[in-house]
Amino acid sequence: MRSWSHILTWVLCVATVVLLAAGAMVTSTGSSLAVPDWPLAYGQLFPPMVGGILYEHGHRLIAGTVGLLTIAVMVWLWVYDPRRWVRWLGIAALLAVIFQGVLGGVTVLLLLPKAVSISHALMAQGFFLLTVTMVQATAPGWESLLARRGQGAAGRLPLFATLTLAALISELFLGAVVRHFGAGLAIPDFPLAFGGLVPPLTAYPIVIHFLHRVGALVVLGMVGVTLGVVMRHHGREAFLTGPAKVMGVLVVVQILLGGGVIWSHKSVEMTTLHLVNGALLIATTGVLALRSWIIVQAPGVSPASPVEVSV
Repeated sequence: MRSWSHILTWVLCVATVVLLAAGAMVTSTGSSLAVPDWPLAYGQLFPPMVGGILYEHGHRLIAGTVGLLTIAVMVWLWVYDPRRWVRWLGIAALLAVIFQGVLGGVTVLLLLPKAVSISHALMAQGFFLLTVTMVQATAPGWESLLARRGQGAAGRLPLFATLTLAALISELFLGAVVRHFGAGLAIPDFPLAFGGLVPPLTAYPIVIHFLHRVGALVVLGMVGVTLGVVMRHHGREAFLTGPAKVMGVLVVVQILLGGGVIWSHKSVEMTTLHLVNGALLIATTGVLALRSWIIVQAPGVSPASPVEVSV
């Protein structure tokens, strides 16, 4: 049954990535109000899928599919997984996807209030992290990971990984603010800003755009430090080196995609890839943080004895 749990959570996780991409395309094409009513679309379940309706209502249909998959995963985990905390993960995912759907509806009915739209974007990434956590918890290697609890080298990797994840979530917030305030091209060149290192901070769109760029440099530095800690002190722990290396690659790709958004004048494809890659970067860092809290000994603490699989 555990293998089926893993397959189902993987399907939900991949479907959520597709949903994130669809949401990015709605915003990038300016189709957020192409369907002005909710939960129906022009009073129908299936309106003509033309123009912006294709993007907006297509996004709703994918969201509905993700909702149904979440229900299926929650029921499956509740029936077949003996671990209470995993069953509650399924409940949390269901509550999150319902709340996310309501936020999406409110966004349309209130004509895109920025606070709600930004909350919708943040909640989407939070839900994605939940699905990634469920994939980890149902993976065949989870028991092997638990058997390594407290058995790795002592260090502060859990702290570094968690701070890096927090920095990425903050950068996600700034990115959502830039996107929903229409500030994506407030600084029209990259990597410079109006030909210099610091642009003239004379307008709000320029300020938030520049803060997003500064945040990207902070994230790059934190990822570099965290990756260095992993490779120097935990280089023999495949559970840690795998996600750390992927994290390092994804953060470089993310910065290049950010430049690509500017160079392409916010093309739909580049903007969508930037958002999806950012979600994958956050998810990978979340996996590293989760695994490091399990494996790494706290400084000054002796190794713990292996735990039972049922814990």
